[in-house]
Amino acid sequence: MAFVTSPLHLGVLLPTESLPTIYVGILLVLLSGVAIFIFQQIFRTRRQETRFGKLQKKLQQEKGTAQEYYEMGSLYLDKKLYVQAVQIFQRALKFSEKEGVEPENTALIYNALGFTYFKQEQYDIAIRNYKEAIKRYPGYAIALNNLGNVYEKKQLTSQALEAYETTLENDPKNTVAKRRVEALRKRLVTS
Repeated sequence: MAFVTSPLHLGVLLPTESLPTIYVGILLVLLSGVAIFIFQQIFRTRRQETRFGKLQKKLQQEKGTAQEYYEMGSLYLDKKLYVQAVQIFQRALKFSEKEGVEPENTALIYNALGFTYFKQEQYDIAIRNYKEAIKRYPGYAIALNNLGNVYEKKQLTSQALEAYETTLENDPKNTVAKRRVEALRKRLVTS
């Protein structure tokens, strides 16, 4: 019986006959992990597509609620269909006014609309929508972070820093804002 050192170089001597078994075992574990990941992605995509189809059919046949339009816009956003997402989010805003939706929920729509414009590199319109979201829900950390991010893209460092600091006032444990404040302060010091 021959012995070799472990392929992991741990100084463990293994019989050469067991190496193929170990390699096959490692391969099976890796393939199982990949298979689980793929099935999760398929299941998530299928669930999204099913919901997308149902919503699309319903909204074509009748008027929906602000929540349904928001959900449809979010699905378009996930698909990176930004022009359609903007149109649907604007409908959601129109219906939220008619339905008297709470300001916090309207802020979600404005934030999503701002993010959609951000993804299209229409930064000024994104800023306007983020500010509207914050006006309706002043402690909305995600909108504040998004506002800081768009200011950074426009290289408006002091405004970005202010937005992130406002986030930290409302949510002191916000890791994104903490990290960005540190980076921006360093940038301002070296400038």
